[in-house]
Amino acid sequence: NKNAIPFDRNPPLNPSGIRLGSPAVTTRGFREPEMIEVAALIAELLSAHDNTETIDAVRRRVLALTGRFPLYGWKRESVPA
Repeated sequence: NKNAIPFDRNPPLNPSGIRLGSPAVTTRGFREPEMIEVAALIAELLSAHDNTETIDAVRRRVLALTGRFPLYGWKRESVPA
């Protein structure tokens, strides 16, 4: 979506950053500690986006984190990796 970053001096089509929403993670029950972990995961991927080992490690950490906070009654086994 093309929502502008609040107070960004750049136009929406050339933003100076990214805008993230929290509804999906708050629905899962994430609180501040989990949001700090999410931010760390994003930062790690942004700094090593072309490193396969980093991508795989972050993927495993995301699966572990989201496994602690399942969506509704879905079974993790039914979701492809």
